[in-house]
Amino acid sequence: MDNQQNAKKVATRVSVVGMIGNVALTLFKLFAGIISHSGAMISDAVHSASDVFSGIIVIVGVRLSARESDSDHPYGHERFECVAEIILAVILFLAGGAIGLEAVKNIFSGAFAELTFRNPLALIAAVTSIVVKEAMFWYTKINAKRIDSPSLSAEAWHHRSDALSSVGALIGIGGAALGFPILEPIASIIICLFIFKVAFDVFKDAVDRMVDHACDGETESQIKTCAGEIDGVECIDLLRTRVFGNKIYVDIEIGVDKNLSVCTAHQIAEQVHDAIEDGFPQVKHVMVHVNPNEEQN
Repeated sequence: MDNQQNAKKVATRVSVVGMIGNVALTLFKLFAGIISHSGAMISDAVHSASDVFSGIIVIVGVRLSARESDSDHPYGHERFECVAEIILAVILFLAGGAIGLEAVKNIFSGAFAELTFRNPLALIAAVTSIVVKEAMFWYTKINAKRIDSPSLSAEAWHHRSDALSSVGALIGIGGAALGFPILEPIASIIICLFIFKVAFDVFKDAVDRMVDHACDGETESQIKTCAGEIDGVECIDLLRTRVFGNKIYVDIEIGVDKNLSVCTAHQIAEQVHDAIEDGFPQVKHVMVHVNPNEEQN
């Protein structure tokens, strides 16, 4: 439970930092958009405002997933993080769709021709947003990897999508300054596609974690090696793993000397159980089944 409580604290801290940054960016970009009469910057400010909501989702998801097992949820609450991850993926889809739809409407209506460059403040706001959101992306991503939090990882990509949105705003504002206002909707459509790709990857990862997907082959190989190194284990008959939220459940069958007593075989199984749980922090539960090794001489 110490690891879960630490993960909750880290995720909460990172999300709060992100929310504070998003509020500051929203106000700055909104002010710059109004002063500069830049619709692109005002739209970008609205996108940043949506990130505040996603930060709240991460905090709630992580706190729920860190709750102890109870009679109604004997296997824990880790999948709440997957739910938060799916919600964030939907938000990304909607944000990307809104950007792309507005860009297409501007192209076909000819509204892009009305974009003009009036004040360098909008350019400054766009550059500031790109730098800050990229820094927030890496800060969030590093901490997500540290505590193995899928919802925090999804939030990191949400920061990246906002940075991409600001790139579109920068291109649009710069294009208007150079006399090519159509560059803004074109850039926005390309950015929309990038955001859709990120949203799909986040959604797929969440679904994999919710349908008891096996963990990666390298981890399974390491678990087999760990179990096989225990004195008395003669072979590994079967290994099954499943990812449950951000945790791994392991079912393993080991072969031991068929002449051993039940008590001795049980002690070997306990050593295998403890070695796997101690060696792999992401493993929450290990079920060890003992088989008599019939192939021995």
